Amino acid sequence: MGYRFTDLTRACHDDWRAYIEHDFVRGLGTGTLDEGAFRHYLQQDYLFLIHFARAYALAAYKSRTLADLRQAHEGLKAIVDVELGLHVGYCREWGISEAELAALPEARATMAYTRYVLDTGNRGDLLDLHVALAPCLVGYGEIANWLNARDATVRGSANPFEAWIAMYEGEEFQAAMQAELAWLDDRLADVTPARFDELVEVFRDATRLEIDFWQMGLDRSL
Repeated sequence: MGYRFTDLTRACHDDWRAYIEHDFVRGLGTGTLDEGAFRHYLQQDYLFLIHFARAYALAAYKSRTLADLRQAHEGLKAIVDVELGLHVGYCREWGISEAELAALPEARATMAYTRYVLDTGNRGDLLDLHVALAPCLVGYGEIANWLNARDATVRGSANPFEAWIAMYEGEEFQAAMQAELAWLDDRLADVTPARFDELVEVFRDATRLEIDFWQMGLDRSL
């Protein structure tokens, strides 16, 4: 039997749980997260999405099949044509204008993760790039599901972060997560043990950088 995505999370269990169950995430679920911390996160996430779009453009360049090229193209379109527009609108609801977003300095945590993803994709292959992106695409979907399974999670108008949870538990994002998991499982099934160990390192590094991104939000650091 070959490897699967769950083998990556099992190999990086402590880091993966520290990311999924971070204090920032818990605060989103209970509605007790400091609103200034959430605004700071939203601002940096706008910059993150721009670099995420660049990563999908790199994925298109790295693609060797029409199916992979189409997948990269759809991902790029979804971010540029849909997600960034939604994010700008969501930021506006939190009192952050598009002009403010355009003038933002990048936090070190934002630079660290996004440049790591792009560097990993540049020096590696398409699988390296997808594994580096997985903590975001797969992780956010798993976080929403983890929050929904917790008794402490507050839903509805009593939680100011309800829209955030609803976005990532929604059918569209969950479908994208499942499609990514299927792609990863298909590719991981054929890798050697030595290659899998390399991918574990990529996944562990990317997960730790995502933990730093949550912490950046909590600390409101640049």
